[in-house]
Amino acid sequence: MTIRRLAPLVASLLGVGAAHCNSNPPPESQTPSTAQPQPPAEPIATAPTPAPSASTMPSASDTPASSATSPEIVTRFAHDSNLFGFDLYQRVRTQKGNIAVSSASITTALTMTWAGAKGDTADQMRKVLHLEGTPQEVLQSAGKLSSALQEPARPIKFRIANRLFGEKTFKFESPFLESTKAAFGAPLEGVDFIKAPEPARVRINTWVEEQTEKRIKDLIPAGVIKTDARLVLVNAIYFLGDWNTPFDKERTKPAAFQLSATSKKDVPTMRREDRLRFVQQDGLKALEIGYKGGQMSMLFVLPDKVDGVEALEKSLDNGKIADLVSALQPQTVNVTLPRFEINPTASLALGERLQEMGMPLAFDRRKADFTGIANPPSPQDRLYISDVFHKAFVKVDEKGTEAAAATAVVMMRATAMPMPEKVAQFHADHPFLFFIRDNATGMILFNGRVSDPSAK
Repeated sequence: MTIRRLAPLVASLLGVGAAHCNSNPPPESQTPSTAQPQPPAEPIATAPTPAPSASTMPSASDTPASSATSPEIVTRFAHDSNLFGFDLYQRVRTQKGNIAVSSASITTALTMTWAGAKGDTADQMRKVLHLEGTPQEVLQSAGKLSSALQEPARPIKFRIANRLFGEKTFKFESPFLESTKAAFGAPLEGVDFIKAPEPARVRINTWVEEQTEKRIKDLIPAGVIKTDARLVLVNAIYFLGDWNTPFDKERTKPAAFQLSATSKKDVPTMRREDRLRFVQQDGLKALEIGYKGGQMSMLFVLPDKVDGVEALEKSLDNGKIADLVSALQPQTVNVTLPRFEINPTASLALGERLQEMGMPLAFDRRKADFTGIANPPSPQDRLYISDVFHKAFVKVDEKGTEAAAATAVVMMRATAMPMPEKVAQFHADHPFLFFIRDNATGMILFNGRVSDPSAK
């Protein structure tokens, strides 16, 4: 008799759009709401809540929505996510071509899973995810950060949606369900993995499409969900932001992009000269372009050498990105930037990479301890992670943004004419990296590499 699986236990994904990338974006009225999740499609069994103990997971009352939010609480989970994200990217970057990932999405899905892990399984996951604090503190930090990022007053569209899809006849621990719902807004939806695994997979993928404006399709590949699957935890992120100042579409012209030292092709290239935050140092240039409202921005990092992106990827970590951002200074910059879209057909399977990073127990069907999620009497029914799937979409173009003007009248005494400010040059005409960041917390929401702007 096979051990019952969470197969896959975690399905992590993201959908991103930038600056009205669709010529016909979905109307606001079609945007699914995550404030009031739909009830489970099927009734589902849950284990009774045990008496409180040191090992009991936090319930909704442990993370009150009305508690005061300190900057430290909000930024703690962002910092942990970034550390994990750079560790994971070192494993992912060996893949050729364009890459897009969301460590924010992957961290969220895995943290929900960690909330039900115990013993050495939990310790390994905590170390790989760089989580600090008690489970209550971690979940509170994640929940507060999620709320801050989705603040309705922001002029960008940013949505985080989480859901648990569980076998409708399987008993899950009530404290786990309560804590994930309280912190992540993740309701449990009952599905029939035992008798109808393929319709269950289709249902999950359909939910993902709905949450990402149909940008992420077929997250879970055919054949992955089998009759012994018991739970799939899903995170979806969708972002749509307008540049503070748009690129003039009429100035977009074909220009050469160096694919390598010996190969190049013409790609549609946007042009703009503006006062932006920029720095040139240590064999690279970094440029920040802000989104409307100023809360989020995109950081472009361009190596001086045409073939320098691999060495750049090896050298970057969370601390170096933070140092780069601190070094940025307002300057007039002449920018050329290719339009690009990263839209992979296949999901990334991250299971092997996560095991290599130091959490093999979670994937071990004999030793994994997820009894905080479900604690069936038979060891043959206990849960483990079979795989983790991730897919990201990123598209950058000219459109977006509200135009704004500022006037400063500075009266000076008549003296010698000042030397005109030198115009910096940021010409992204060879492979580069990008990072979509929340400016207040420093959280990296999406990042990746553009090796060929013409390739999707």
